[in-house]
Amino acid sequence: MLLERKRLKKLENAAKLAASNATQCLAAAQNSGQYNSNMPMHDQLILECQSVADVIPKVVQGVKATIGDPESTASQLNLINVTEEFIQAGQPLVQVAKAAVPTVTDSASSMQLSSKTKAFAESLGELQTAAAKARDACGPLELESALDTIAMLSEELDEFQRAVDAFNLKPLPGDNAENAALQLSSATKSVGSSVAQLLTAASQGDAKYTGIAASGTASALRDLTQATRAVASTTNDREAQYRAIENAQSTVGLAYKVIEESRVLLSDPSNSQGQQRLHELSRQVTQSLTNCLNNLPGQKDVDDTIKAISELNKHLDDDNFPRCEKPYSEIQNELNAAASQLNEAVGQVVASARESSSTLAKSSKMYGQAYEDLVEAGLNIASQTGTREVRNQMITSIRTVSKTSITLLTTAKQYNADPTVPNSKSLLSNAARGVTEAINALIDSCTSAAPGQKECDNAVRAIQSMKSLLDNPSQPVTDLTYFECLENVMEKSKSLGEGMTGIANIAKKAEYEPFGEAVKGVSDSICGLVESAAQAAYLVGVSDPSSVAGKPGLVDQASLMRASQAIQNACNQLTNPSSSKQQVLSAATIIAKHTSSLCNTCRLASGKTSNPVAKRQFVRSATDVANATAQLVKEIKTLDQEYSSENKSICAEATQPLINAVQGLVNFASSSEYASVPAKISPKAREAQEPITSAAKGIIDGSCSMILSAKSLALNPKDPPNWQALANHSKCVSDSIKKLVSSIRDKAPGQKDCDNAVEKLNGCIRDIDQACLSVTSQNLAPRTDQSAKTFAEQTTNCAVEISDRIDDVRNSAKSEAERLGHSVNQMASYFQPLVNNCIGSASYLLNTKQQTLLLDQTKTVAECAIQLVLCAKDSGGNPKAVQLHGDVDESADQMKDALNDLTKTIENVATQAGVVSGLIDTITSAIAKAESADLPDASMSYVDYQTRMVSTVKEIARIAQEISTKNGENASSLGPLCSNLSRHYVQLAVDCRGACSSSSTPDVIPILRSAVQELGRASISAIKSASSVQALPNDTFAQKDLAESAKNVGDKVSQVLSALQAGSRGTQACINAASTVSGIIGDLDTTILFATAGTLHSENENESFADHRENILKTAKALVEDTKTLVAGAASSQEQLASAAQNAVSTILQLSEVVKDGASSLGSNNPEAQVMLLNAVKDVASALGDLIQATKSASGKSVNDPAMIYLKDSAKVTEINYESDWLTSDPEEELIRLVLTDKSERRDSDIYGKPFYFDSEEFCF
Repeated sequence: MLLERKRLKKLENAAKLAASNATQCLAAAQNSGQYNSNMPMHDQLILECQSVADVIPKVVQGVKATIGDPESTASQLNLINVTEEFIQAGQPLVQVAKAAVPTVTDSASSMQLSSKTKAFAESLGELQTAAAKARDACGPLELESALDTIAMLSEELDEFQRAVDAFNLKPLPGDNAENAALQLSSATKSVGSSVAQLLTAASQGDAKYTGIAASGTASALRDLTQATRAVASTTNDREAQYRAIENAQSTVGLAYKVIEESRVLLSDPSNSQGQQRLHELSRQVTQSLTNCLNNLPGQKDVDDTIKAISELNKHLDDDNFPRCEKPYSEIQNELNAAASQLNEAVGQVVASARESSSTLAKSSKMYGQAYEDLVEAGLNIASQTGTREVRNQMITSIRTVSKTSITLLTTAKQYNADPTVPNSKSLLSNAARGVTEAINALIDSCTSAAPGQKECDNAVRAIQSMKSLLDNPSQPVTDLTYFECLENVMEKSKSLGEGMTGIANIAKKAEYEPFGEAVKGVSDSICGLVESAAQAAYLVGVSDPSSVAGKPGLVDQASLMRASQAIQNACNQLTNPSSSKQQVLSAATIIAKHTSSLCNTCRLASGKTSNPVAKRQFVRSATDVANATAQLVKEIKTLDQEYSSENKSICAEATQPLINAVQGLVNFASSSEYASVPAKISPKAREAQEPITSAAKGIIDGSCSMILSAKSLALNPKDPPNWQALANHSKCVSDSIKKLVSSIRDKAPGQKDCDNAVEKLNGCIRDIDQACLSVTSQNLAPRTDQSAKTFAEQTTNCAVEISDRIDDVRNSAKSEAERLGHSVNQMASYFQPLVNNCIGSASYLLNTKQQTLLLDQTKTVAECAIQLVLCAKDSGGNPKAVQLHGDVDESADQMKDALNDLTKTIENVATQAGVVSGLIDTITSAIAKAESADLPDASMSYVDYQTRMVSTVKEIARIAQEISTKNGENASSLGPLCSNLSRHYVQLAVDCRGACSSSSTPDVIPILRSAVQELGRASISAIKSASSVQALPNDTFAQKDLAESAKNVGDKVSQVLSALQAGSRGTQACINAASTVSGIIGDLDTTILFATAGTLHSENENESFADHRENILKTAKALVEDTKTLVAGAASSQEQLASAAQNAVSTILQLSEVVKDGASSLGSNNPEAQVMLLNAVKDVASALGDLIQATKSASGKSVNDPAMIYLKDSAKVTEINYESDWLTSDPEEELIRLVLTDKSERRDSDIYGKPFYFDSEEFCF
């Protein structure tokens, strides 16, 4: 049995309660829909409800399993896993439901949603505590349980196979081929990500996270098994059924071996052979997962086409091509026709990838036939080419078409299996363009045509390949912002206009070589213009208020995929034998740019994640990418200096480690745990995109016609009809460009939303002014639709939600135009509820001054909001409008200050009336946010956060003590104390996130976070008890509960302090060391007094200083080394710093003793020498004490921090002369003086010994 019965029972009860409250919360959310004034918020609420609803059955089944078999380790671990999954799904629901409460206009529905959300949040917190304690008790048995689970899954797959044999595998209710394919695709990604995390945790020797990753792998394999059953049961192809089950069995078997190997590796993480075996097994799992996907309906047909293309490639290695007897011109025409046919097939594959798998299967077969025709025509031309060099160039071009065709079909297959993969649509479009470019290169190398003809045909094919980007732009195409898209369109339009003019002028002069270059320039300009237009259309779609805004994840996987693809393409360019020197250098620039982006992404992700294994893996991935890039750049420099085939081959080999490193990062970061939630574009938003996409399509059609007209002019420059056609098409392109630019400008995201928000806010101000007039005339009657308590709660909720959205408006106004409208609308939607509830709260106040103050502060908030929205509108999300960003920041800060004033007033009014729900919600929100991770602040170290947190928790302890003192004596003062307690805890939770991000001790992070969260729950209990005492001041039971709750807060404060000390063993050791050194100095002062009085003498009269000199010298040398280690410890871990501080104190203590013995041996008749010797060691101790203090202050700081600079100065190497030049530090100088004290010994040349050299190279920060 894994868990104690008591702990298991607590987890079961918490899970049942949370599931019950979740169900009630879901019902309340559904019922509030018809009264919600903010439909995007309601849509988001429903999405979160669906996520929780999907997990509730798993929780119920997990509880039933442990109740049915309490001794089963597998059942217990499964319950822990599903409860953690439930918590992960439930926390966003709580946040969204709280945010939705103020927007529900019906008071009954609003109160129901509020109460059910609070109950769910509370039960979720209890479940989180129970699950965490259960997880801590799991130990290494998680690996055993995961292996047992996987063995059971293998048996299930065997049963599926027997059911197929008996023709008895039937679909379950709701199963269909399309859903089964999506389930399998999602399951394979989960398995791949879980195995990657397992590999990382085992390689790092982290037993805890290895167990968690093993459990996650087993859970993902369970989903894979169910998805495999769905795939097999929804197809009538028995061969496909067997293949699906066999591939799943292979994956399950390999995963079993991975977990077994991970268990072995945990005992010896440094075993390189074990790590190699684990990596090889992981690679086999990845291949097996690919095979699972390849078995999906329609996928096999695509694979057959890919295999056929690969088989045709084998014939290209044979130089004995069959001689074609057709005329060369006829073969050229056949090649052109085959190229056009293949280009059309590319468009069909792209279109069918977005439809059913059967449609993709048909289009892939057609593509295979078109490719075969193209290869046949290309080989026919190659067979008639006499020059070997030209023939090799043709074959290389055909191979490039083959390679890009395989890439296209593979990408189409992946997109068809799971269209939701980030950046998948962009990758598909890029693959299609790659085939088109390869076809154009083949035509260039294989055909000879009239001047300008090939260039025009190539340009038309390249432009037409861009059309797919404009079909339903629902994914980002590039990383460009909206205003960068506009700038790029303007720039490309200018170059396009120049190119069109150049085509006409060159055609008149019949200058054929410049004509081809001008056509290619026009083609490139149009492709870039269409790409920017597609990105702008996407941003317009996601910015529409009717669309559902996306949520950023730990990693921007779309950006990651784009960078990976760009690096892959650049590496292909490097390995291409026909690449020129300029192309190689261009590829190197692209690689450097995108690898830098990947490393920065890893740095940000490492700072954000709270998982120490993931944190280390992101750092490791960045290191691998950086090292591989550095090696590749080194080889590229060598190639640049000597451009030879040998160096080019070496350079090509150096690309493989980089590709592997990037692919490893992509595999690890592809986990759904790190993924962003993509935006969903509504039908109304599609209409907003239409002007941009239609104008871009007009540019494509007009430019193709224009280039075809130019093609005719190249043959006959004096044909008037062709000139007229060229002019007409050029005008059409020009008009479409003007329409596109105008549409992008008119559709600038967020502008209309800002205007609408200002109008709403002005209406709110008018309502406040009307209420103020009623207060002045004393006609503001109490509102009867809700109680004063409800008004106060809702006012606090609205203020919190508005405060949380200020930074969203600020950030979107400065650099994210597509999010500006959403953020402004969300913030503005809470103002009408805020004003209504503030007026309602004011109506219950008896003091006119309080009423006026509350309404005036509410009006100030609304006015600040108008100013912020107007500044945001002017800035518009343009990152280059830097001169306006200061106004945005200033307006946002002013609004925050106004909201803080309003919140304090509301809290004071509410707590005086005994209303504490707002305080509880604030603390609950802070507890939830403490779980997240922040990027470490470069100006703050763990010690800084620790210092601030210690001060805060001591203040919390003081408030708790004061609450206990006021208990039963002055109940009216409890409200303000509870308000102070809430504010201090929120600050503590914020500092906790910073401390966890900057801590160098991963093991302490969960302990500290848990202690802070427990303190939050204890604070909530104390606030609730205080509220009860306020309501019933003479209730002894309530007073007893309050006293116990206040005592519990004090106990939790002690736990937080203990966790903080555990996370700073080094700094704590420095504090203890400084105290010990201070005691040593005091003891030496006492000894000096005895020496001055002439009463310090040795017990052994026969002793001399020579007996102690070597011991002093040896101890002094040891102290010098300890001081070096101590200074270096400031930039090391807390454990290393603690060890260094303890060693230094131990050595100085030993040194003081041996020096005292040496001074005593000088005899009481030589007091001057005794005092000099003792003062020398005292100076050493004093210098060491200063050094310890400087080291403590500098610990964890950056190199450029003033504390670190001061530490360097404290350990500064100076040059002094004692008969010879010595390089010494300040403490070492005192040590040298110490050894040279004895005058009689100083006459002996041997007394000097060897000088102490202080190596400045030892100090590396």
